[in-house]
Amino acid sequence: MQTLSKLQNHRLRQFGATPRVAPRGHAIVPAAAQQQQSEARVQAPAPFPVSYDQAMRQAQEAVKAALTDGAPLVEVEFPSTTLSSVSGDGEGQNEMNASMGFLRQFLGAFRSRAATTRVFFPDNVELSVARSGQTEDPAAGRKSMDPKFGDAVFQLGYLTQQNAAWAVFGFYKSAFDPVKLVKDTDDLLVIAYPSFNPREELSAVYNLYDKVARDRKMPIIIFNGELDRVRGGYYPPVFFPEIAKFGQDLLPITTTAYYIHNFKGTRPATLFRCYPGPWQLLARNPLDENDVRVLWTSDKMPSLKEVALEILPQVWK
Repeated sequence: MQTLSKLQNHRLRQFGATPRVAPRGHAIVPAAAQQQQSEARVQAPAPFPVSYDQAMRQAQEAVKAALTDGAPLVEVEFPSTTLSSVSGDGEGQNEMNASMGFLRQFLGAFRSRAATTRVFFPDNVELSVARSGQTEDPAAGRKSMDPKFGDAVFQLGYLTQQNAAWAVFGFYKSAFDPVKLVKDTDDLLVIAYPSFNPREELSAVYNLYDKVARDRKMPIIIFNGELDRVRGGYYPPVFFPEIAKFGQDLLPITTTAYYIHNFKGTRPATLFRCYPGPWQLLARNPLDENDVRVLWTSDKMPSLKEVALEILPQVWK
């Protein structure tokens, strides 16, 4: 079982829950990715955002376009610390806090349907933080955070329930079923960022689609769900059969509406997509936000391995 940070222990003790292990900071081990792309008409590419405000506006419009085209599952994925960072650059809980704030900003575009939109946080602890905020802890390097969902405009829920007794031994399975939280009036489900237990969280998302969303034709938005880990083979199927089933059945019908992934090293670049525009591989000047070169475009999503080992060496000059 992994060692917990002081910040993680403090947050969990604050809400009477069990310390969790955040999966942040691991390198992606990509393999051949499979993703069925929407047949929507590809239009002129969107410019790369110069700020998070612009990125959230782009993400809102991209998701709306994908939903209009009938996408059953829609993905939004971007780094939460800076637009030039990668997942894991920041401390796990700081990244989750940032994603929570961006999620609330993103949902502003769906405020008119808030009464029928249910937002699922990864677990009951994160839901408590969303509703109540958190206090400052200088020893853990954590600033105070106001509640992002304290006004209860949107319908809220969570995917997993932490069990204090079993989690001490690294076992997180619970009998909680998030499907029971879905009401007859709900017509849109939003899945927030992952937390400490991707196996149970993705299994819960699968059940939401399989038992409720598919038959009711209710779309699901996955917000910063780190699905690249599933695409890239980070979770071996023999040890994570639930995640393998998610990848096999749901990834092919998922439309990636908004996506930013940065590649570091000797050939720094960014894979960017704003639906229904094409996929773009961009070279960006860190000293000039307006200096962006398009290196490569496609109407299909490449795997991260393909970009790093094949495309970048060919197009980077």
